[in-house]
Amino acid sequence: MSVIEEESVRGGLFKDINAEDEDVQPTVIESLCMNCYKNGTTRLMLTKIPFFKEIIISSFTCPHCNWNNTEIQSAGRIQEQGVIYTLQVKTKEDINREVVKSDSASTRIPELDFEIPAFSQKGSLSTIEGLLDRAVAGLEQDQPIRKTTDPSVAGKIEEFIHRLKKLKEGEEEFTLIIDDPSGNSFIENPFAPQKDKCLSVTNYKRTSEQNAALGIEEEEEQEDETPSNDLDTMRNEVLVFNTSCPECNAPANTNMKLVQIPHFKEVIIMATNCDSCGNRTNEVKPGGATEELGTRITLHLTDPSDMSRDLLKSETCSVSIPELEFELGMAALGGKFTTVEGLLKDIKDLIVSKNPFMCGDSVTADRANKFKLFGQKIDKIMAGEMDVHIILDDPAGNSYLQNIYAPDPDPEMKIEKYTRTFEHNEDLGLNDMKTEGYAET
Repeated sequence: MSVIEEESVRGGLFKDINAEDEDVQPTVIESLCMNCYKNGTTRLMLTKIPFFKEIIISSFTCPHCNWNNTEIQSAGRIQEQGVIYTLQVKTKEDINREVVKSDSASTRIPELDFEIPAFSQKGSLSTIEGLLDRAVAGLEQDQPIRKTTDPSVAGKIEEFIHRLKKLKEGEEEFTLIIDDPSGNSFIENPFAPQKDKCLSVTNYKRTSEQNAALGIEEEEEQEDETPSNDLDTMRNEVLVFNTSCPECNAPANTNMKLVQIPHFKEVIIMATNCDSCGNRTNEVKPGGATEELGTRITLHLTDPSDMSRDLLKSETCSVSIPELEFELGMAALGGKFTTVEGLLKDIKDLIVSKNPFMCGDSVTADRANKFKLFGQKIDKIMAGEMDVHIILDDPAGNSYLQNIYAPDPDPEMKIEKYTRTFEHNEDLGLNDMKTEGYAET
């Protein structure tokens, strides 16, 4: 067991930020200043923030030349999928959105043909204005030398810096794209829990090159030598394998079982229990191939008994409640096999309890009231006091909602099959798959 895992088990390494906790103090060490080559001071703090897991915050100051530097590094695990955030910046308020950018993330502004490559900057917890300020500072750093050695290049860079400053002041609309293969970056949605029309989030499977850049060693594919009759044996057994807790990184066990859902298909249910921190997670993976058509399920909640309906939400399924103007992206909660009530509780926890903008200095009175009101509406829905519709939209067709009238049609439930668009297939990775036209050798 590593030192981090051992400390995580004891709960002594990563601390929650709390102004009232006197035990949370940074580690101070003496280190060399790379500006004047005299000794300065570095402060390190290992802490946890929502949506970014464990992080290491470091701050360096030099009393001799007054040079200082701050940076943030992810100390948590790399997510299963990469993520792309695309934001249409239209107003001055958009400039103030908070951004978590890991060091593996690249930043692009297509209108300027401008890109900050991955691993060229340290991770940061800032705003969009802060990202632009950092880019301007980097370009201005060598301008005095350029004006002497190459005035033409210096002039072009000066024009570019001027355009970046105009974007920072909100004088021009632009598109900000953050592409992070590690999945540990984040852009604030100030309209949460409602959908942000200016922000789109896309999850994707990493390439071999991206895994290599992140230091992930891919497992070599092995031929499947499992006899066909072993599949029947697996259906009656619970498989157990060793993993790490997603919250505290302590060693834990994950249980996996094949389950046949009536009137639907076979799925794989995985559950992880951590004895160290008490965290419990469960995830569902669909069995078999991707369906030919997407599925959109609309349920009209008219009775408290609807809360007990079994529900399978695959990781490719989005959830929306039109009456609340609420929409949850496909990868937000992952795959789940639960009930309608369980799904609503998970949505409330994600939006209200686990939202980083509901605590600390980030919270405002208006925002806190908005989230509190949303949580109260979810409670009313679960109590049967609100008449709403819940929509499960799964382009892969791998989601399911129990029909309590089966085999007869459910008068309160509507199931629609639809043809996926090119964008749907792109999100599912189907456009890159070729299964026909291979020549026999």
